[in-house]
Amino acid sequence: MRKSLMFLTAAAIGLASCNSGFKKGDGGLLYTIHEDKEGAPVKEGDFISVNLIAKTDADSVLFNSYDQGKPMPTLMPKPQYKGDIYAGISKLSEGDSATFKINTDSMFKASPTPRPANLKGKYIIYQVKVVKIIPKGKLSDQVFQGRITDYFKAESAKLKGVEPGKISKYIAANNIKATKTSTGLQYQITKPGSGPTIAKGDTAVVNYTGKLVSGKVFDTSIKEIAQKEKTFDANRPYQPIRIAVGAGAVIPGWDEGLQLLNKGAKATLVIPSSLAYGEQGLGPVPPFAPIVFDVELVDIVHPKAGAAAPTMQLPAPTQAPAKQ
Repeated sequence: MRKSLMFLTAAAIGLASCNSGFKKGDGGLLYTIHEDKEGAPVKEGDFISVNLIAKTDADSVLFNSYDQGKPMPTLMPKPQYKGDIYAGISKLSEGDSATFKINTDSMFKASPTPRPANLKGKYIIYQVKVVKIIPKGKLSDQVFQGRITDYFKAESAKLKGVEPGKISKYIAANNIKATKTSTGLQYQITKPGSGPTIAKGDTAVVNYTGKLVSGKVFDTSIKEIAQKEKTFDANRPYQPIRIAVGAGAVIPGWDEGLQLLNKGAKATLVIPSSLAYGEQGLGPVPPFAPIVFDVELVDIVHPKAGAAAPTMQLPAPTQAPAKQ
């Protein structure tokens, strides 16, 4: 869990042009506390769950835990150097929120990671909200871990409970005229195709864009969309993918949804977590997260008599819609 915050420290770059209203801490840390609740501040070894936004000097968001639908959990480590992000968070108690500016020179001087050549600006800027603290104190490891487990269970129950509302809200907000299947998949054919629908055993050639119900795009086969959404990866091809339909190697929402389409059809698939990545989530998809795919069935490849089953070609393993 600690690696998540360290990744942000290495990745987020930026600076606020004015330090007015900020207090100065050790190591050049600049901070302002927006909410100051009653309670003990977080200590080394405590479990904490935080929402965090990192921005560039141009106010471009590099990371936003709110997009993930859940706060980031971590065990509070000892500050790595004076004025780092952990030193800032150690000033906060449960319910507090603050903005921190971290000096990039200090950070990379203490880090084994070399400073990127294109790094601009003097500060890294974080907006932090402490959602939960579970103090370690004198608790045994067993009791401490039990309380953390209970916290995760309660958070999962919350996410599961609000999922139907998220789906309904997305469908209404985007004016989707959805048809709901017996499994819970909801879909709208946005452009009719021609000919018979694809069948099990066929290979679907598909363009797609996947996003959370927040609108955040997490994967696409279309280069222009990847560039626009800042998810572009120069190491992967941007082209329609090939999927063996009904083989069970993609998430159930895809296997079912593709079989509703014929060649040339476009559709929006609103997929509940039970037909996607469930209570665990995967990569950018949080636990109990409904996901939305805009798909286009570019072509249907029928199997040749006596030919071996086609090999499914998917994006990189970290990308949806691959099955867990």
